[in-house]
Amino acid sequence: MQIIDEVVMGNSLVEKIAKALHIESGNSVVIMSIAIILFVGFLATRLTKLVKLPNVTAYIVVGILLVPIWTVIPAGIDGIIPTRVIGGMSFLTDIALAFIAFGAGEFFKIDVLKKSGGKVIVITIFEALMAVVVVFCLCFFVLRISIGFSMVLAALSSATAPASTIMTIKQTKAKGEYVNTLLQVVALDDVVSLLAFSVALALHGALSTNGGASFNSIGLPILLNIACLALGFIFGLLLKVLLPTKRTSDNRLIIVIATLFLFCGICALMGQSPLLGCMAMGMTYINVSKDEKLFKQLSYFQPPIMLCFFVMSGMRFNLKSFTDMTRVGIAPLFVVSLVYFFARILGKYSGAYLGGLTTKSDKKITRYLGLGLIPQAGVAIGLSIMGAEAIGGSDGAALQTIILASSVLYELVGPGSAKLGLYLSKSYSTNIDELVPQETVVAEVETKNDVEILIEQINRIRQNIPTVDVVAEDEAAFTEAAEEYAEENLLRRKFINRR
Repeated sequence: MQIIDEVVMGNSLVEKIAKALHIESGNSVVIMSIAIILFVGFLATRLTKLVKLPNVTAYIVVGILLVPIWTVIPAGIDGIIPTRVIGGMSFLTDIALAFIAFGAGEFFKIDVLKKSGGKVIVITIFEALMAVVVVFCLCFFVLRISIGFSMVLAALSSATAPASTIMTIKQTKAKGEYVNTLLQVVALDDVVSLLAFSVALALHGALSTNGGASFNSIGLPILLNIACLALGFIFGLLLKVLLPTKRTSDNRLIIVIATLFLFCGICALMGQSPLLGCMAMGMTYINVSKDEKLFKQLSYFQPPIMLCFFVMSGMRFNLKSFTDMTRVGIAPLFVVSLVYFFARILGKYSGAYLGGLTTKSDKKITRYLGLGLIPQAGVAIGLSIMGAEAIGGSDGAALQTIILASSVLYELVGPGSAKLGLYLSKSYSTNIDELVPQETVVAEVETKNDVEILIEQINRIRQNIPTVDVVAEDEAAFTEAAEEYAEENLLRRKFINRR
């Protein structure tokens, strides 16, 4: 309680309000801080929705605006949210990444991967490693950044944000070979990124120590990551045992969240990221159970957690380092961020193109797949936070700032580029003649003008729309769980009344 009470002694806006109201409970400061984060994050999405930007962009920008560097904050107030609250919620990084990784595991269905053969794997290796090579060469040889820092930054460039791409696909109702390939490549991307990042961070640690490379600095971290991967497979099988079909939906949700938290705790004890293991857990569970409903229920539960994670990530953004011209290598930090931004796009697009040529994929995939691989947010941000803690000092802060700054840019241009790729590959259409063929009204074309023909086509589309309300799959799963819970309570009451 002593640590929590010390929070009230700070100079943040929340703490100032608590002092003015003579509130001495540190718990109230923490609860109010979380409430402010949730409210402000939600309100920001109302603005970004108007310009059709993803929610992630709103959350990161809100986090940046909540830091105390802005002149609109009166003198004597150290930001909106207490720094101790932000530091005390650092565990959310592991939890948020666990949800992201477990959800990504759903895309690793063996039967789907078998149909694609080795093409997806080859394309993924090409586009991920090409991004790594381009970013590393520009950072190390052109910007003169240290080899260890360049390797870590290059490894992070291989990650892709699945959320923005999936959101764009759902909005456009796109489908086809291009969409299937894109989803599989995005999912495999994070596996490559996790492996590359683990090796790069180990090499950075070895190069930073006076003793040089050793088993403890390189071999041990790699073995621990392999152990986390194996443990993830075991936990996936355990979930299958703990979640039989007769289990109620609310208890299934409780069990999967408890399992993810337990796994995160074990990984924290080992000093490793839960990402790779949680992805293995999700992949194992979907293949042994074929249960997609659990992933939909879990995705309906996690938005508040993801909101807090991205807002707090934005709070860690060091905007002052841009204004005071902090240098990494021979260039200011903002120049490094811009070089990283464009170098990654170049590597992703060229790598996807070469991968498509090598596998002799369809021209639409070869030419336009790279446009869907531009977004970068969740996994890269989470790994940068872990990397910042492992590297420490000014280099750690610079790594996190570069990734956060570029992530905002990627989330601004990423959804648009993904939609362009879907359109150019003809995965969806906005042409009404393709939705309702014009020959259906060709017999009457002589007696009807263009407006009348258009009205008739619209009416035909309306006739094909289901009369029932369309509910999102995750929301339907959540609603079904709530109904099951209500029915169980009703049965319990009837049983008690009879007794």
